[in-house]
Amino acid sequence: MNKWIVLFFLIMFVIGTDTFLISPLIPTLQQSFAVPTEMAGWMMGAYTLGSAVFALIAGPLSDGLDRKKVLLYGLTCFAVSTFLCGFAVDFWTMCLFRFLAGVSAAFTAPQVWAAIPTLFPPAKISKALGVAYAGLAISQALGVPIGSLLAAGSWSLPFWTIGIFSLLLAGTVLLIVPSMKPQKLQQPQQERQGAKPSIFKRYAPLMASGKARGTFLAYFFVHLGSSAAFAFLGKWMSDRFTLSIDETGYVIIFLGLGNFLGSLLSPYVIKALNQIRTMTAGMLLIIAAYIALPYASSVFLVKGVYFLIFTILGILFPLMVGLLNSLNPTIRGTISSLATSTMNAATTCGAWAAGMLYAAFSGYSAVGIFTGVCLACSLLVFITSGALSPSSNQAESKTEPAA
Repeated sequence: MNKWIVLFFLIMFVIGTDTFLISPLIPTLQQSFAVPTEMAGWMMGAYTLGSAVFALIAGPLSDGLDRKKVLLYGLTCFAVSTFLCGFAVDFWTMCLFRFLAGVSAAFTAPQVWAAIPTLFPPAKISKALGVAYAGLAISQALGVPIGSLLAAGSWSLPFWTIGIFSLLLAGTVLLIVPSMKPQKLQQPQQERQGAKPSIFKRYAPLMASGKARGTFLAYFFVHLGSSAAFAFLGKWMSDRFTLSIDETGYVIIFLGLGNFLGSLLSPYVIKALNQIRTMTAGMLLIIAAYIALPYASSVFLVKGVYFLIFTILGILFPLMVGLLNSLNPTIRGTISSLATSTMNAATTCGAWAAGMLYAAFSGYSAVGIFTGVCLACSLLVFITSGALSPSSNQAESKTEPAA
């Protein structure tokens, strides 16, 4: 059982590393492929676009299949497409391989979250979920910086390393993960009789709820702003402080450490302040920090500001996920798929917007303002949608966390 926990941790680690690996590589890839700044963000956005589009169908589709096979095939395709990124010869082939990697990740990651409640006894589910989530947090603290260090030798090395390691993980899945076939007896009557319900009908209860629409819109704004700031962090650090790829990796370590610390502090802060105060105070602090960040005079100060920002984001994201899960406890799998798609769609748009703003205004200050505005919109929508109302808080406190 412990071997499954380690395996799922490593799978989420490589997916998290691959997601944001492009950011510190943008200056190098931009020069290698002769890509204008306003288009460079698509090398990151192509991955999240593929993940955003296919996450909507990956979850519902996989519910009727053997999860082991979906995990195995998804992880294998992820390994191959990521490995091929190291052989990209121009901007368009890089975008193609990144898109395919994102599609593969859309089928892989949900299987981890769905497999844990299937394979583990109830008493150990929360621990296993926490370890898997830690893989994402640690990937930002260590995975992306390690990739940056490898890229100091050749920008292809991180992609080849992740691809080979992911292929080894796929082999491990084949050997140690048991079959997880769908339980047909628990399917609705029309499915047992052979009817094929529409995938998108599963989203109808969310689309019909104004509170749900508002909560997802607020979630979109959060990722739109934060991903825009992150996408061009590497280029800004190179332009402003003339940092190399590996030196930028050292800066990103502080982002991951802040995120990890915040995730540990989150339940205690929310309990002490309540949801509304935590969200309001946290958002206002990071809005101010993002707007002020472009004017930081030293790399040391940038590290400190980003550590603060991501510590606060680490506190807020579990709160946001809790708000999403409390919308409709009976369709949490669908909520998870839609949340993943929303996050990746926002990351795609954020990377594109950051490239346009950085090129148009010759710097990071416009990106910082854009991020601040997005976060302000998110806070406003969270409050006006009713997601943070006292009644919602009471309802959520009576609901167990989603598996």
